[in-house]
Amino acid sequence: MEIQEVIKRPVSSEKSIRAMESENKLVFAVHLKATKAQIKKAMESLFKVKIEKITTHITPQGEKRAYVKFGAETPAIDIATQLGLM
Repeated sequence: MEIQEVIKRPVSSEKSIRAMESENKLVFAVHLKATKAQIKKAMESLFKVKIEKITTHITPQGEKRAYVKFGAETPAIDIATQLGLM
């Protein structure tokens, strides 16, 4: 799977903004068949950052979301600003 196909879009909801501020995490909608390793590789190559942990969740609507925790040296708010979320 190509890197461009893995990450669909960032998710901007009240819960995701709270996670960004308190836990240094961002939430992304990803391809349904993308693995955690593929998501990590795509995020690291797109944003040139270190990723600590990725947790995935499939919503009842059938959309897969990835909760991406960034390293301490990279604030999630900086990435959100680059994406235009803030």
